[in-house]
Amino acid sequence: MHNLTEFLARYKHWFLFVALEVLSMVLLFRFNDYQGSVWFTSANYVAGLAYEASSKVTSYLTMGEVNEKLTKRNLELEHQVRELSSQLYDKTKDSTFLRGQYRFLSKFRLIQAKVVSNSLDRPDNFITINKGTWDGVRKDMGVACGNGVVGIVYMAGIHYAVVIPVLNSKSNISCSIQGRDYFGYLHWNGGATDMAYLDDVPRHAKFKLGDRIVTSGYSSVFPAGVLVGKIKHVYNSEDGLSYRLAIELSTDFGNLRDVCVIDDASIREQRQVIKAAQDSIKPIEQQNANQGE
Repeated sequence: MHNLTEFLARYKHWFLFVALEVLSMVLLFRFNDYQGSVWFTSANYVAGLAYEASSKVTSYLTMGEVNEKLTKRNLELEHQVRELSSQLYDKTKDSTFLRGQYRFLSKFRLIQAKVVSNSLDRPDNFITINKGTWDGVRKDMGVACGNGVVGIVYMAGIHYAVVIPVLNSKSNISCSIQGRDYFGYLHWNGGATDMAYLDDVPRHAKFKLGDRIVTSGYSSVFPAGVLVGKIKHVYNSEDGLSYRLAIELSTDFGNLRDVCVIDDASIREQRQVIKAAQDSIKPIEQQNANQGE
């Protein structure tokens, strides 16, 4: 306490000077219009610079979140465009609207994720995303981006998951020609990262180059209607009994950053029913095998 009193006594003239300066500045700017306007303008300018700098920093820090929202919105708009295109096709063809409309937004939720690892130069490429079981990601969930199909969740950890993309020799996705009932299975045989092949398309199928290829909905992974790509070329299968379509993929795997994991309640229920059926068949098969012995 003695030191504080000594300090105040030693520098009391400076404290008095500062106090009088502050008082004079307040009186000057408060009771003089010109000086007050100068102070107001200068203060607003400095505050504007500070707010602008703060806004830029905030915008930079929230770019990731905005990008994720845009990815989700792009995917939603793609679904809406495909629905309207299908309705327009059926309207002009036979004056009836598409039966069983796409109801993506009411049927599933999209889990936003970022790609943290991605390979393109291997026969069996894999993608790692930064979401796992903690976020609701499970094995065998479909993965898409704003441009279309990406792949299927192969393995899910707590905070990360591994995805088998279309660019993997083991990838096998059921797809169909948009607006038609013909379907086949999508495979990738290596090589170009923007091309894959749709096999087992029946010979009586009617289509043309440029038609869109979408998921068929016949598997327990993807709902029907997720964009895959467009027909680029048509080939005969090796046995000549079906067509093989070269598909130009809509997803740019070389520039893949943000994706969505599709959590579809109806698909999840379908998987549970299939698993329950398989589990119930195993005891019967085992019993039959024991009786045969």
